[in-house]
Amino acid sequence: MNLCIDQGNSRTKVAVFDSNNIVYEATFDPAKTEHKINEILGDFQVENAILSSVVKENTAFEQQLQHACERFINLNHLTPLPIKNTYQTPETLGNDRLAAVVGAVALQPETDILVIDAGTAVTYDFIDASGVYHGGNIAPGIEMRFEALHTFTQKLPLVKVDANVDFLGKDTQSAIQSGVLYGIVLEIDGYVERLMLKYPKLSVFLTGGNALLFDNKLKSRIFADKNLVLTGLNRILQYNVK
Repeated sequence: MNLCIDQGNSRTKVAVFDSNNIVYEATFDPAKTEHKINEILGDFQVENAILSSVVKENTAFEQQLQHACERFINLNHLTPLPIKNTYQTPETLGNDRLAAVVGAVALQPETDILVIDAGTAVTYDFIDASGVYHGGNIAPGIEMRFEALHTFTQKLPLVKVDANVDFLGKDTQSAIQSGVLYGIVLEIDGYVERLMLKYPKLSVFLTGGNALLFDNKLKSRIFADKNLVLTGLNRILQYNVK
């Protein structure tokens, strides 16, 4: 069994894989990561583990995983990958972006793929059918856009997302909610349409904490997968164990 850990600033997601099948998954506060991982290691016969983290390095935690598993990988830009990475600054590329792309390829190999991760930021990453990762773009996420409109103006209020807001706002609050929500929807559709001019058989994967806000509003056919990053981490781990 493989233990995959995606440790972010606001949450930690973990999954235990038996081959390619998830047998356990959980999301919890990053402060509880070590305690929760101890419980998982006690409940499952984990052989290998991989950690993708954006928080401060925790040497004791990493040593714990090294001792508990036959093989432990702390994902970084030097980790061997089952794809070709042409990003010019691989050391600055987010592990979650890379893992999501690998996960998409594992689910749909030999396909041109755009991966969209709608989280704190909205990221767009493209990999072609031959397994070459070309890079992508980073844009502000939905909460960041709400915060920016409030912070950089004197009168606009700070509002929360409303997934059912009309396309055109009827007051200032709904105008902000609709402007931000549908601004991202149209942005995503625009990326898909632009790439399909060159890659007409493009597949699109949508993941991230805010993915469900956009899933049924997009023109394009997409594959929504909340565990795409974890699937990619498992594939990277399998590749290195072999």
